[in-house]
Amino acid sequence: MAVDGCVFHRILSRSGSVQNQAPLLCRELLLVLQLRRYSRDQGSSVYFPQSVLSGDDLYDVTLTDRDCRLRVTLDPGLNQLVERRVLRAESTLSQASFCHTLSAQVTGGPASPREVSYRLVNMVVREDDEDDEDAGFGILDMDSLPWFGSSEPADVPLRASRSVFLPLWNNVDYSGEAWREAPPPEENDEEEEEGRRPAVSVSELRDYFLSGQRGRARGQLIVRITNKSQLMYYGRADRNCDCPYKAVLEVCDRTGSASVVLWNSMCVRWYRCLKPGDIISLRQYRVKQQYLGEEGDIEISVNSRNPAAHLDLLPESRVLSEYAPPDPPYSFCSR
Repeated sequence: MAVDGCVFHRILSRSGSVQNQAPLLCRELLLVLQLRRYSRDQGSSVYFPQSVLSGDDLYDVTLTDRDCRLRVTLDPGLNQLVERRVLRAESTLSQASFCHTLSAQVTGGPASPREVSYRLVNMVVREDDEDDEDAGFGILDMDSLPWFGSSEPADVPLRASRSVFLPLWNNVDYSGEAWREAPPPEENDEEEEEGRRPAVSVSELRDYFLSGQRGRARGQLIVRITNKSQLMYYGRADRNCDCPYKAVLEVCDRTGSASVVLWNSMCVRWYRCLKPGDIISLRQYRVKQQYLGEEGDIEISVNSRNPAAHLDLLPESRVLSEYAPPDPPYSFCSR
């Protein structure tokens, strides 16, 4: 809730209908607290009826007037200011203009529940060497500032059905607190004894696949991670997918090796906390022909739906020694 004296409350609350609304000019200085990038989707164009969407990127900008915070979407026509690093976190803005923007959720995807939202359509970015004594921002505790509006916006993109943000400058890193650093609570609800031994091996999965028994495999697989790829982002402006990520784990057991592909939200839940050398158990996965692999090379597809796969991180002590996957063929020493 905005506090008394909040510039946003004074400027934005006086507006009426969303339709045919002239830009609202803020003459006070504003500070950029945060810039967050994401890729647009099929529904994004409805939010920018007068803009030419020449690229795939959209940016949400968190601003403050010292009294409260406001998250808005940067008009795509101003994206070049971010790309040229003119507009960035800690930039001071003057003559900022805002327009009402539709905030209805794109069907089937996450979005902020706020009914009123805004688009930043114009502003002047003050130069670093300008005298900012009149700005008076000083040192701000961002988390302590209240949000303008009735509630805090959800931590998802405002103008696309995406569940996570992208790093500003690449698509191979993760960004945001949604990416878990610690493993999720253990999902395996089977008996303890079953959790200590695999029901199927890598070589058996390969044999089943080559014999025509394809698709979903319910048997528990216990493997060791030998390598982890970078994240791969496959979001496209003409596709709606709330978390378009994949990552490849190279794994092995005593009978052979294979690739495990983490898809979509499984990347968000597991990518940060898995590393080479870890032992994992898998259930409810699918076995497929490895993409770009040779005939007979399989990949194990782990997704959050169709079916919902189960992945657990196992300590060495949880696995019976006769079923423990072999140690990695290398080790790193630190001094």
